[in-house]
Amino acid sequence: MKKFFQEFKSFAIKGNLIDIAVGVIIGAAFNNVVNVLVKKIIMPPLSLLTDGVNLHEKKYILRLATSTSDEVAIGYGELVEVLIDFVIVAFTIFIVVKGFNRFKTKAQDPKNKNVETPREIALLSSMEKLLQEQNELLKKK
Repeated sequence: MKKFFQEFKSFAIKGNLIDIAVGVIIGAAFNNVVNVLVKKIIMPPLSLLTDGVNLHEKKYILRLATSTSDEVAIGYGELVEVLIDFVIVAFTIFIVVKGFNRFKTKAQDPKNKNVETPREIALLSSMEKLLQEQNELLKKK
C-alpha cells in the first residue's frame, strides 16, 4: 500500500495530475461551446431545411401519458444532437492532435532546415571548427 501512495505522489508531483485537471476544465468549457454551436448555429438551419422539424423534440412514443402515468418515449432527436456534438468534438480533437504530431515530427527531424539553430549552439559549433583547424595546423608543424 505504501508503494501505491509513493507512485501516486510521484505522479502528482510530476505535474501529470495538473495537466489532467487543466485538460478536463478546458474540455468542459469546449463542450459548452460545442453545445451552443450545435443547438444555436447548426440545428436551426437543419430544422429550416426539414420544414421546421425540431430534432430535439422528435421521439418515438411507447405509451401515451394518462392521468395516472407519464408518457414513455424514446427521444431519438436528442440522440441525433448528441451525435452531432460528438462528431464535432472528435473532429476538432483529431485536427489538434494531428497538428501537434506534425510540429513534433518537424522539431525532431534533424534534416529540417526550417528549425533555426540557437545562436549559442551555432557559436559553439564555429568555435569547435576553428579549434579543429588549429589542431590540424599544429600537427603539420
